[in-house]
Amino acid sequence: MGDQSVETRVVTNDVHPIWDEVLTIYVFDSSRPVSLTVRDHNKLSNMDNKMGNAVIDIKPLLEAGWVHQNGLPNGTTITRILPSSSNCLSKESSIVWENGRVIQDMCLRLENAECGQVELQLWWID
Repeated sequence: MGDQSVETRVVTNDVHPIWDEVLTIYVFDSSRPVSLTVRDHNKLSNMDNKMGNAVIDIKPLLEAGWVHQNGLPNGTTITRILPSSSNCLSKESSIVWENGRVIQDMCLRLENAECGQVELQLWWID
């Protein structure tokens, strides 16, 4: 399968937008990271300007999803990932067993941008 792309809806007139959307991507090659690009729609040119990007290493989430997790109490932390120069995390990220799902909350700093962070939650779905 080739690269896939998903997009959120456009949030207008908000300098701190909240999307609160569920997007689904299919992982065909766990060795490839997920690339996230943040764009701003320019009304004058009617084009999207790239504001920054982040690379998400999904291997820890996939590995936690592959391990048989049934029977774990809700809120059990499976693993923690610390921010480093080799990832885009701006703070520690935990992978947790919650309501029958493997979930990872992340706060990512945008690369190639003056400033900016994106908070997101990843779920492993079989």
